Amino acid sequence: MLGTTPKTSFADNLNTRFRATGNDTAFDLELIEIIDGRSTQRQEQFSLVFRATQDAPVQQGTYHMEHDHLEAGDLFLVPFSRDDRGVCYQAVFNRIIDQQTSRQPD
Repeated sequence: MLGTTPKTSFADNLNTRFRATGNDTAFDLELIEIIDGRSTQRQEQFSLVFRATQDAPVQQGTYHMEHDHLEAGDLFLVPFSRDDRGVCYQAVFNRIIDQQTSRQPD
């Protein structure tokens, strides 16, 4: 599922194309930036910034995302700017890191 993909996997696919479908539309986006958040040992926070063409929808919502090298899944995308280069969207990740803690026998 794309929503559980680690930040490092997105970093490995920076500047690559994704396909978004939803809200009766489909369009291509490029992952152009990864913004670090306030991550801790227990929590990972980061944002992905995508750019689409100028004619892409400017509606926030959940879109099904597909990529050639990552597992497909749904992301909530929020458009935050539009200029002569296209429409930019942000997807925010804020999740608990699954840590296997090893306990010493009492």
